[in-house]
Amino acid sequence: MSQQTPVQERVGKAIEALAEATTPVGKRRLLMHLVVALTGAVVTYLFWISRLEWDNEMRTWRAFGDAAFILLFVALSIGPIARLWPKVMTPLLHWRRAVGIWFALYAAVHAYLVWDGWARWSISGFLGYQHIANIGIPEPVLVDPGFGLANLIGLVALFWALVLLAISSDRAINYLGSRAWKHIQQYAYVVFYLVILHASYFLFLHYELSLRNLVFQRGIPDPNWFRFWFLGLVGILFSLQTAAMVKTLRQRRGRG
Repeated sequence: MSQQTPVQERVGKAIEALAEATTPVGKRRLLMHLVVALTGAVVTYLFWISRLEWDNEMRTWRAFGDAAFILLFVALSIGPIARLWPKVMTPLLHWRRAVGIWFALYAAVHAYLVWDGWARWSISGFLGYQHIANIGIPEPVLVDPGFGLANLIGLVALFWALVLLAISSDRAINYLGSRAWKHIQQYAYVVFYLVILHASYFLFLHYELSLRNLVFQRGIPDPNWFRFWFLGLVGILFSLQTAAMVKTLRQRRGRG
């Protein structure tokens, strides 16, 4: 039997994916993705209209970033909630993959908008350097190291989010094996911790009164209204994870 060409393999995989999408399970998954995508779009819009005092460009990339965080919070909350109330909340586990996928997609859009609208396709700008040749310094000057560090943290978080996105399929589970797949999926918590660090800088430090802002920024904007809601959501997730862990330990001791 002759081997298939790469084009034939792609066509075959596309036909298989289309056939799978027409099954009851495929239709249910498609509906989940549509619901999550539309929910993310609504959350993005609500964040966007809540900051009318900002320029459109900044409002847009911040809205996508905040919506991505909400999706990440939901995706990581589903597991401990289902563990705490299994009889009622176990069906939520079916939504976790779709929510995680769309978190990665919204985070990728956020990163692109920052790269295009703030860094202007400049690595030095992405790392916090600025050109101030008007005072006789021809080279870019590092004026905001915190900005560059926060962006690097966000970039690492995005990398792992895209890795998790790439293996969010039944085919990946079969290829990697259940144990290896679950191990890689644990990096979702690494993504969460990195996102906390990345977002905390911009919510609590970047726009505060500082020498950098006095020199290079026109005025200091009002504090972001989402900052304390952000801390509240982080605290809720930590509480859910802790409670689920305590329940699991008690059950294991009881069985022991």
